[in-house]
Amino acid sequence: MGFIADSLNRIQPSATIAVSTKARQLKAAGRDIISLSAGEPDFDTPQNIKDAAKRALDAGKTKYTDVDGIPELKAAIVAKFKRENGLDYKTSQVSVGTGGKQVLYNALLATLNPGDEVIMPAPCWVSYADIVLLGGGKPVFAQTTLENGYKLQPEDLENAITPNTKWFIFNSPSNPTGAAYSAADIKTLTDVLLKYPHVWVLTDDMYEHLLYDGLTFATVAEVEPKLYDRTLTMNGLSKAYCMTGWRLGYAAGPEILIKAMCKLQSQSTSNPSSIVQWAGVEALNGPQDFIAQNNATFVQRRDLVVSMLNQAKGLVCPKPQGAFYVYPSCKEAIGKTSAGGVKISNDEDFVTALLEEEGVACVHGAAFAGSPSFRISYAASTESLEDACKRIQRFCGNLR
Repeated sequence: MGFIADSLNRIQPSATIAVSTKARQLKAAGRDIISLSAGEPDFDTPQNIKDAAKRALDAGKTKYTDVDGIPELKAAIVAKFKRENGLDYKTSQVSVGTGGKQVLYNALLATLNPGDEVIMPAPCWVSYADIVLLGGGKPVFAQTTLENGYKLQPEDLENAITPNTKWFIFNSPSNPTGAAYSAADIKTLTDVLLKYPHVWVLTDDMYEHLLYDGLTFATVAEVEPKLYDRTLTMNGLSKAYCMTGWRLGYAAGPEILIKAMCKLQSQSTSNPSSIVQWAGVEALNGPQDFIAQNNATFVQRRDLVVSMLNQAKGLVCPKPQGAFYVYPSCKEAIGKTSAGGVKISNDEDFVTALLEEEGVACVHGAAFAGSPSFRISYAASTESLEDACKRIQRFCGNLR
């Protein structure tokens, strides 16, 4: 018997965090590194939100709160779901956690039994599969294709469902591909889900506000009200509100599930930071105009990166309609050798050689269960992105 729990052997450390850490280490050692690996806006948190946190501090709001959120924040979340998604929830149906990741973790750990299957469209965010494995469940990847814009097709969802399926995790706009589903796209999937009453839906709406080209956001329980009673609608403040380090996520769903998640949280972290919760009230209830301003910048960056990557020899980069990632295919690079003499046998070799030889950090597709590709976050300055794309063009041009 080893000292470390067997359950930990089932999972890997987060690949996105690992790449960002390596990039920071190289930078600290004096290397000229452009890191495009982290899913983090480069904009500062809006001033009104920071001011609300300062007010909370000055008012002594520094004590324990209810385990899964203060009443004022839950009320703001209820109002947000009604205002933006047409969804009616009571505050007793709302859970607040330390980031969206904890909310997902709570939901899965509170419901999974050994052998339960969880379907996720692939490529997908790195943590879904590992959280499922930690909970004793089995991740089932429903593959999407570049040709379909990385959007899951209804027949592929249906083929993945078995009597053991417990959850379907749905993320739109998607990390890592930026694929965004319209209400009509979602309807094709909810029509399938209606046939299988044992399957619960976990929607990860973290990138809700990062939508471009006039696309309107839609979420599962809104598109198909008949799924309301078995859908957990998750969201958070990290991306649209530029609050990644503040760590605040939330979800709404059936009370039986919310109570179970609260029970688990009561024995792990207890409440999220009291100060951050008051900042969250301001974020949701305060002015939202900065989101559109930020998005205008994201669109310019997306268009620049897509254009420059498609000029790189052997890369194919679709133009996504949401989030702040692009997910180019590097299929043509596989089997070639880099200028530094590295044989590229998979997408991990590709990004490792790119980092070592050109100082550009991005994340390999295998981390997201979608190869051979890589993810670039364009939530960086325009100058950095131009420089990085030139380096990628050079790297690809030198492959032999």
